[in-house]
Amino acid sequence: MRIAIIDDSTARASIIEEGLSAVTGCEIFAISGRDGLLARIAEISPDIVLMDLGNPSRDELEEYFIVSRALARPIAMFVDESDDEAIAASIDAGVSAYIVDGLSANRIKPLLDLAVRRFNAFARLQSDLAEAQGKLAERETIDRAKRILMNSKGVTEPEAYGELRRKAMSSNKRIVDIAEAVVTAHELLGD
Repeated sequence: MRIAIIDDSTARASIIEEGLSAVTGCEIFAISGRDGLLARIAEISPDIVLMDLGNPSRDELEEYFIVSRALARPIAMFVDESDDEAIAASIDAGVSAYIVDGLSANRIKPLLDLAVRRFNAFARLQSDLAEAQGKLAERETIDRAKRILMNSKGVTEPEAYGELRRKAMSSNKRIVDIAEAVVTAHELLGD
């Protein structure tokens, strides 16, 4: 496992590294400074990112949230103080674990595990949502094609669906592909 630690304080970064000593088989990459941060993280390509921000200003926090949004990996963020707005912004930015005043070596491994599990759970939810939205869009396209066939050919809904199904089977395509062709042709003909 490749772990990037983003921390301007070497003392605080060493606390995180000490906590990671319990994690076997991990490569640790310490990053300090914000210049070119996203490019440096991309170059390392870590499996997880641990950010220790101490007491960041609003602008610093927003910069780190921009980085968080751009990364598709688990992120655990340590801060000394927080407020409701910062917590909400961290959630919107995709931070998997937002830890306030909790930087200690013995907490790093459990927090790392938490960040990975929350990230994976959220990724599954996003995947399920995308799949459901895709199926809904396909269903809407098929329904629209059925309405077009019903109106233009004077057939019932089951008959319209049967025609779509037969054409899909005879041309070795999915029903939604045939439905998209019907909808596109209808739009081109302006009926």
